[in-house]
Amino acid sequence: MGLSFEEKLDRLAEVAVQVGVGLLPGQKLVVTGHVDALPLIHRVVVAAYRAGSRYVLTDLYDDRLAVQRFLHAPRDSFEEYPTFQIEARLKALDEGYALLWVGADNPAAMKGQDPELLRIAGQTRAKHAKPVSDRIGQFAVNWCIIGAASKPWAEMVFPGDPQATEKLWDAIFAASRADQPDPVAAWKAHTEALEARVALLNARNFSALHFWGPGTDLKVGLADGHLWAGGAGRAKNGAVCVPNMPTEEVFTTPHRERVEGVVTATKPLSFRGTLLENIRVRFEGGVVVEATADRGEEVLRGLLDTDEGARRLGEVALVPHNSPVSRSGLLFYETLYDENAASHIALGSSYDECLKNSAEMTPEHKQQAGANDSLIHVDWMIGSDKVDVDGITQDGSAEPLMRGGEWV
Repeated sequence: MGLSFEEKLDRLAEVAVQVGVGLLPGQKLVVTGHVDALPLIHRVVVAAYRAGSRYVLTDLYDDRLAVQRFLHAPRDSFEEYPTFQIEARLKALDEGYALLWVGADNPAAMKGQDPELLRIAGQTRAKHAKPVSDRIGQFAVNWCIIGAASKPWAEMVFPGDPQATEKLWDAIFAASRADQPDPVAAWKAHTEALEARVALLNARNFSALHFWGPGTDLKVGLADGHLWAGGAGRAKNGAVCVPNMPTEEVFTTPHRERVEGVVTATKPLSFRGTLLENIRVRFEGGVVVEATADRGEEVLRGLLDTDEGARRLGEVALVPHNSPVSRSGLLFYETLYDENAASHIALGSSYDECLKNSAEMTPEHKQQAGANDSLIHVDWMIGSDKVDVDGITQDGSAEPLMRGGEWV
């Protein structure tokens, strides 16, 4: 007999705490989650206390309340932000709290709202939250993001299906390995496989990656002293965590000035309540100089105008076409899942963990090495079974890395 829904929820909570967060004995935890994720959040709290947490703080939100601001608040108020929330989160980081986000957001929650207000609000939030996001990106503490099904989200993934929510839960369980006989062991084997791939790529020390396929001929130069990462990471407090659950990628830092060519998105991007379809971009000298989309182009242009770094790349990631998320055949409308279905690039800020000796480097030295800084970090998918990837060696020769979306 298969596992019951309740048993799978319990397993997902245990995996989130033990593998995702990698909670240390006696460590405190902040769980930030959507109200629709409460069935999972309840179990996460229990799992955290069973793992030895001294205190679990829950912080709930509801995107149905957030949209009321766009409907009713004064238009000149969208550059304001409750900075005390940032101060509280920084205090939690200072005190060593682990962080877990449990998302069940409706990807279309902001559909129909003024794109300019969405841009201003997003940029304002990113500007004020940057001290927090920088410290999280530097692995000041262990952290993780997971998903939980909600009815509005499920109805986007499975339109017109009366079993939509149940099917989305099943997809989440599968992608998170919570439906396997021993999820913790399954994650250990998976992260070890990703780490082996990381070791191979770091040993090759490619100077660039070349992507080509329908609508794509893109050369992504890699940062000087770049490092590949993937699977589990070690926070500065010694905890080992898997920040994104699920994760199927290995990734590194592009050189902000060495990206050339054209690229076409292979999957839609859900961003700020808008679906961006068939994104096409041309890079010169690392900068996006042309950008179009069949749908959501105005939002795309607003994203690119966030700041100077928004037109440059901060991440390039390789994901095999046969990943579990890709094999599901689903478009989740949620980057946490969709980015694990295909190789992708990210506009905006880069990760310190993907640069050698980054802890000893000034921001100026990081930029000289090729790292990028921005208020945004937005992933979009460029891989498929029709896209090939070569690694370009330091002497300029090409080595096949992926053919038809699969590792060679």
